[in-house]
Amino acid sequence: MVFQPKPLTQATISLYHCSDYIGALVTGQLPAVKMRRIGFPWSEALIERTFTSAGGTWLTTQLAIEQGIAIHLSGGYHHAHYDFGSGFCLINDLVLSAKQALTLEKIDRVLIVDSDVHHGDGTATMCSDDERIITLSFHCDKNFPARKPNSDIDIGFARETQDNEFLEHFYSVVETAINLYQPDVIIYDAGVDIHQDDELGYFNISTQGLYQRDRFILALAQQRNIPIACVVGGGYRTVHQDLVPMHMQLLSASADLFLL
Repeated sequence: MVFQPKPLTQATISLYHCSDYIGALVTGQLPAVKMRRIGFPWSEALIERTFTSAGGTWLTTQLAIEQGIAIHLSGGYHHAHYDFGSGFCLINDLVLSAKQALTLEKIDRVLIVDSDVHHGDGTATMCSDDERIITLSFHCDKNFPARKPNSDIDIGFARETQDNEFLEHFYSVVETAINLYQPDVIIYDAGVDIHQDDELGYFNISTQGLYQRDRFILALAQQRNIPIACVVGGGYRTVHQDLVPMHMQLLSASADLFLL
């Protein structure tokens, strides 16, 4: 089934982000230096898209809790902090959805698994004082952001990391985290900027490696009966359509597991 998300309201977003920051963002009053840190020029369309994408991540989380799995064809804005945006991220949809999920009945612990090539610095800082949200980041050590605040679990890799090394650690650490923390829902950032052809990634992961990564975590969630909400995360190619085969690995893995 396909769903159309609605934008989150300013009031809802301001429950989890600084209300002054969100107010300035909505009205276009954010100082130019702060917009440059985000990396986009301000526009009403940018705000609408951002709020709608965040609404999609929240809808995806709700659907996953109801159905077992859901995938959002956007999301993963993990560089957004409580009171500022950074790295093309204005608001942190992963954190917003995790915190909103914790208001639901029988959801007491959320595991955020971030497999984007860039460290989820905003996610780490926004969840640092909430023991109910476990943050796990797989990333390239020598890549943006320069400052990498501690997640609950950080797995950093060298540039040019290949399939075998990456997948060995991904399999082991994800399973250990699930065993240790027993989450009630998983929010999974399936970034494809770990791919060997990505222009900002610096990893050497094959397309098959993407599929194996995604299939593993989806299968594990399915076996443990843990809802998993997926977002597509980062991917950087000059020709945007070149990203489609990479993002399709998540959809293919989910179809192979949940539609057969």
